[in-house]
Amino acid sequence: MKRYLLRRLLWAIPVMFCVVLLVFLSLHLAPGDPIDVLLPPEAVGSNPAAREEMARDLRARLALDKPLYYQFAVYVGHLVRLDLGRSMITRDAIALELAPRYQATIELAVAAMLVAGTIGLVVGVLSAIRSNTWIDSLATTLALAGLSMPSFWLGLMMMLVFALYLGWLPPSGRPASAFTAEGFRFIILPALTLGVQAAGLLVRLTRSQMLEVLHEDYVRTAHAKGLRERQVVTRHALRNALIPVVTALGLQFGTMLAGAIVIEFVFAFPGVGRYLVQAVTNRDFPAVQSSVLCVSLTFVAVNLVVDALYAFLDPRIHYA
Repeated sequence: MKRYLLRRLLWAIPVMFCVVLLVFLSLHLAPGDPIDVLLPPEAVGSNPAAREEMARDLRARLALDKPLYYQFAVYVGHLVRLDLGRSMITRDAIALELAPRYQATIELAVAAMLVAGTIGLVVGVLSAIRSNTWIDSLATTLALAGLSMPSFWLGLMMMLVFALYLGWLPPSGRPASAFTAEGFRFIILPALTLGVQAAGLLVRLTRSQMLEVLHEDYVRTAHAKGLRERQVVTRHALRNALIPVVTALGLQFGTMLAGAIVIEFVFAFPGVGRYLVQAVTNRDFPAVQSSVLCVSLTFVAVNLVVDALYAFLDPRIHYA
């Protein structure tokens, strides 16, 4: 197991290198020039010669006049030293700008995962053990509705109902960490919005896996021994049905990190998503690369944790 995890960690290095390379090439080959954002025409008046000279000096200072391979080598060298560089727009350290936003996005994704996992497992198991009843029909209908609703529309509807009409929750922002009482109120609506769609998928997956497991011989043997229904479901059926569900949870976490961009704009949530979109708009190359790198590292780490959970859930699984 340790050798397998170590090998996966080593494989993560070329994966992250490919991610950095693709993002770097995509940004530099896309049309547009960050100098146009940093030095708009109105900033230097009507003298084109002066603007051209200032643009040339600025390009040299930012090393944008160097070949792409040189710029990429310099950026990778900074990454090896754990230096994310400085923003082209604000000239502040990207690590300092990104740290609070990354914390906010991780809190949002974790809260959404808790919502999705709780709803998906509870409703999915209930739907399976009460299959072909009105409970099953209601659960599958709600799961389909959750999968079908666009997240931005659901967010606006929740904001309209719970913030505007009922006044129970704040509509937007994040004044504090989610681990405080004030911050917890601000994260409820975006977490519910982000978690509902994943919950719909988990309900359907949990239901199908439970229906398959409930007809296995060891479940019938557990019933024959006189075990209670709750013991049979939780100790025998659910644990063996969790392997595909855990896989889906790991994949959904990556989807939530991507979907958080939309949710953060809807709820004015100061996370990595809003920072990334602003950096792309401003052609802030180091900020975009660092944001994508942080999200990619998180996704790789989550998949590594999912692989480790397989052996915990099913002792029959061994890694060579």
